[in-house]
Amino acid sequence: MIYVRLFLEFFQTGLFAVGGGLATLPFLYSISDRTGWFTHSQLADMLAISESTPGPIGINTATYAGFITSGISGAITATVGLITPSIIVILIIYAFLQAFRGNFYVESVFYGLRPASTAMITAAGLIVARITFLNPNPDSVINFKTAILAIVLLIFTNAINRTKNLHPVVWIIFSAIVGIIFEF
Repeated sequence: MIYVRLFLEFFQTGLFAVGGGLATLPFLYSISDRTGWFTHSQLADMLAISESTPGPIGINTATYAGFITSGISGAITATVGLITPSIIVILIIYAFLQAFRGNFYVESVFYGLRPASTAMITAAGLIVARITFLNPNPDSVINFKTAILAIVLLIFTNAINRTKNLHPVVWIIFSAIVGIIFEF
């Protein structure tokens, strides 16, 4: 029964998350709230790992969420659930586009989907920013260590021209050192 629900939850996510992987985040937060399969904190970890691994963020996150929920078979179920609507929709759109190629209304619908995708990605970004920068500690509203780290990295990556051509290994080492410093 868990596999059917896992498939349906991610099928629904895949059906309505128009705009790419980050557009799935509001749906994943909703799944977290409704099912309790994973926490918002675990979801932030999933996003970080999904962004750092090869492949689409949405599929990586679904795979990870399915794995946390029900192991390897859960990972497969969630991934298949997420991609199935896309495959179905693509096949339907292909059939209609062949029949209505160049139709003003069809092109208008596609044009109208752009702002919806932008809004969903913005909502996901704001949720991630809230989790990252707002401190769960009641003594302090802002997580100052995270805010200072973001400012340091912003200055380092944008204000200093020499850093723009650094080798990726240097960035990894620098990020690790900064992360260790700010952890303590």
